[in-house]
Amino acid sequence: MRWADSHCHVAYDGVGLEAVARAKVAGVARVVTIGTDVDRSRDAISVARRGRAQGLELWATVGVHPHDAKEGLGDLADLVSEAEVVAIGECGFDLFYEHSDRDCQREVFAAQVALARHAGLALVIHTRDAWDETFSVLDEVGVPDRTIIHCFSGGPEEATRCLDRGAYLSFSGIVTFKNAAPIRAAAANCPLDRLLVETDAPFLAPVPHRGQPNEPAWVAVVGEAVAEVRGVAPEVVAEATWDNTERVFDLESHQPG
Repeated sequence: MRWADSHCHVAYDGVGLEAVARAKVAGVARVVTIGTDVDRSRDAISVARRGRAQGLELWATVGVHPHDAKEGLGDLADLVSEAEVVAIGECGFDLFYEHSDRDCQREVFAAQVALARHAGLALVIHTRDAWDETFSVLDEVGVPDRTIIHCFSGGPEEATRCLDRGAYLSFSGIVTFKNAAPIRAAAANCPLDRLLVETDAPFLAPVPHRGQPNEPAWVAVVGEAVAEVRGVAPEVVAEATWDNTERVFDLESHQPG
């Protein structure tokens, strides 16, 4: 089986290219590393470039997380043309912590939605306790053709609202947690061609690794949990999410070279 980790943070402490190499040995042959502010976006590009030089299938996104919205976008737009960049984000709303005020989060998120549309790139969304706010911005600015709800944390109702807007749902290790029945229900019902799996490494390690630093190799654990709730073989989820990762990020246009 070939697995793809659609969302992790290779440039963060506790991950690194060594983890991507371990993942490749474990059958996780595609990895997308995520930017969360301008500096970390540059780091994501750099680590993706170094990974490619080592023969790893590694891509990057550039974005400003809602926690960092108060710092503004800086020169983020200058990074979108780098060959390794396949998406804008992660960006969106986080009203659980609200490290940046709501108006600021809205302004910075809307600007990144517009940037994804202008650049023809995918959009990676972080939304926590903010479904209505997230949909309001998407409906106002216009949903990019290729949009991903990272670490989907809603239930079937929220899943329907996302899917109705053409978004893909990306499931993380949370799907393995005991208290995540609504998320499992959403994973069971998500159309196979809109389904992604991720680790969000080094965060959200799945059971039985919970409490440890997460790593891309464990995306297979997430995929197997999704397969179980769908009543299908893991191979079905592996193949679908492999293809969906290629399509949503348009990886064919960003091949290592």
